[in-house]
Amino acid sequence: MYDVFKIRSDFPILSREVNGKPLVYLDNGASAQKPQVVIDAISRAYGQEYANVHRGLHTLSTIATENYEAVRGKVARFLGGVPEEEIIFTTGATEGFNLIAYGWAMQNLTAGDEIVLSVMEHHANIVPWHFLRERMGVKLVWVEPEVDGSFDPARVAEVLTDRTKLVTLTHMSNVLGTVVDIAAVADILRPRSIPLAVDGSQAAVHTPVDLTVLGADFYCITGHKLYGPSASGAVWIKAERMAQMRPFMGGGDMIRTVTRDDITYNDPPHKFEAGTPGIVQTIGLGAALDYMTAAGIENIAAHEADLRDYAQDRFRSLNWLHLQGTAAGKGAIFSFTMDGGAHPHDISTIVDQKGVAVRAGHHCCQPLMQHMGVNATCRASFGMYNTRDEVDTLIDALETCHRLLG
Repeated sequence: MYDVFKIRSDFPILSREVNGKPLVYLDNGASAQKPQVVIDAISRAYGQEYANVHRGLHTLSTIATENYEAVRGKVARFLGGVPEEEIIFTTGATEGFNLIAYGWAMQNLTAGDEIVLSVMEHHANIVPWHFLRERMGVKLVWVEPEVDGSFDPARVAEVLTDRTKLVTLTHMSNVLGTVVDIAAVADILRPRSIPLAVDGSQAAVHTPVDLTVLGADFYCITGHKLYGPSASGAVWIKAERMAQMRPFMGGGDMIRTVTRDDITYNDPPHKFEAGTPGIVQTIGLGAALDYMTAAGIENIAAHEADLRDYAQDRFRSLNWLHLQGTAAGKGAIFSFTMDGGAHPHDISTIVDQKGVAVRAGHHCCQPLMQHMGVNATCRASFGMYNTRDEVDTLIDALETCHRLLG
């Protein structure tokens, strides 16, 4: 049985007050809080077991290397049991997409080739492709969501041409909560042998992900949203795509030999991991994945689905509040604006006085904001430790805000 109050007791920050009120943390879409086991793992790694990894033969280096490399298997199992050697450690999805862009796309695309992406994408899955547009002359082709924020895979099929060389999509929108049917998109692309890259930053936190059946070629996750440390993450790359890549960062660990005239590369995945890595951050990510696995990702998903449904019912009672994205089966992520011209920044500031943390702005999704006809929204995003009572506190805070600003 999923005990949310036991879960909450594992997160020390949730016992604090903000502005004299109990903290209601609803900014999980930006970054999640950390359970004590993650904090302890980080403290132990620095305080008792720290050394550089790989090649060191002394005891501390051996311990650090074993703990660090063990996380590769944890990530592989968390994503459905893919091979460990297909997991590359990164600082998060941003580095993951840059690795795909520089390591794979620059080697396999030429001027005039097309990359298809949705207007729901986070800037992490937009800006690297603009780099290629500027520097190589590739073309970006955009697919829009439906009016309710849902995403029809058939719209991808409509824009494919002989020059389409990559489709890259979010698995769950960080603004709308929309869940994209990645398997359906993969079915469309497979007969054309078009690779599919996926931003799993939100989806992997809220729903089980099995890459052995999803049909993608690349899949990025971000540790700080997975209740782990910032500057941690990973990208899964199918072996056949990895074989088509070359490193885009050079340095220690990603080579076997270096001479004055030549170098030879290490085997994947280390071939794509240059320099001293985020050792402790990665160990912390492993602890976070252990924690989520123990709680049960299916249990987390069911708990958040209940919060989503309850929050939707409460939001409907506010006829002066406008939700952006109402697709069926969405994640527990709610972006909204308010009648009367209240700016999202003002809304966020006022509800913060009630102890409620929400995010305001464009959420690194400016093309989506332009598509929706707004400059910014407020966003309340729920996690494994949030409760129905916290939904009620948010609604009360918004009603106060409406009285002041509406």
